[in-house]
Amino acid sequence: MGSSRSQPLKTPDGRYLVVKGRLWRSANPDLSEPVYREQVKHLMAARRAVHQAQKSDNENQERDARAKVDEAKRALGERGPVWWSDGARDYTQHKIENTPYADWYRSIDASEA
Repeated sequence: MGSSRSQPLKTPDGRYLVVKGRLWRSANPDLSEPVYREQVKHLMAARRAVHQAQKSDNENQERDARAKVDEAKRALGERGPVWWSDGARDYTQHKIENTPYADWYRSIDASEA
């Protein structure tokens, strides 16, 4: 896929981002903008805390920081129960060629060639 994209490619239904050929669940689009911004702020702070804990080789702090990353990602809808209600399964972390999005992705790739 084109590396000139400033934003990751999203599946047509908006459920996933495509990063290096894998699907990653998008944030719940039904979150209000203030809630979304607040959770992203928590996520970024938790990721910084993970980095700091790794730099200081502190396993307890890293474990706590990773738990906060997970908490923020769940609040955003990127982990935990899916935020859609049509019963479709979750393909997070799957290679896109092994999902129902494969044909769509190939068509995008072909149009950029």
